[in-house]
Amino acid sequence: MLGSIAPPETIPVMPLAGGLLFPHALLPLHIFEARYRAMVEHALVSDRMFCVAMINPPNTDWDTAEDFRKIATVGLIRACVETEDGTSNLILQGLQRVRFTGILQEEPFPIAKIAPLASRPAPSSLEGEALGERVLDLYRKFKRSGREFPTKIDRYLEDLSAPGMLADLMAATFVNDPIHRQKLLEELSVTQRLRLVIQYLEEENGDSELA
Repeated sequence: MLGSIAPPETIPVMPLAGGLLFPHALLPLHIFEARYRAMVEHALVSDRMFCVAMINPPNTDWDTAEDFRKIATVGLIRACVETEDGTSNLILQGLQRVRFTGILQEEPFPIAKIAPLASRPAPSSLEGEALGERVLDLYRKFKRSGREFPTKIDRYLEDLSAPGMLADLMAATFVNDPIHRQKLLEELSVTQRLRLVIQYLEEENGDSELA
């Protein structure tokens, strides 16, 4: 289980413009820059983990650690295929929200000290279930338009036993605005995260698609 995989105390960081990883979600990455190829090699010979952090908009690159957000997600390399030209394609699976508590190095790639961040469950199970059902209702409307999760995830989420996971997977899959996505990543209250997912999905998709 993902929850049983504990992240290390220090971890490499890959800052991306608009790129974001959520717990439980999968993120495909093409690694071509020399510094990140070195970072992946470092991860593969240790614990196969690194963080993805969003570069502060509207910037598309970073110079120092002040240029990227300090709340991110630890990812586990599930698959990595190196190509003939030395680049690689990998699948990263989100494990846990973390906060960077210190930057140990910036070159050739950042390494950060991290502290895990735990989600806060809904204070009322009825409220959490009601919000989760609203999110699922929006998801069912997406399914009718051909946008959906893989079948295994789809079946698992229908029982509303993991509203935090539901919010994260919906955010990872269907919320497009990078600022919205980062705000959802930083929100530790599951109740508020569900509310924001509903708000952002309605704002970004409009009444016509979700009617």
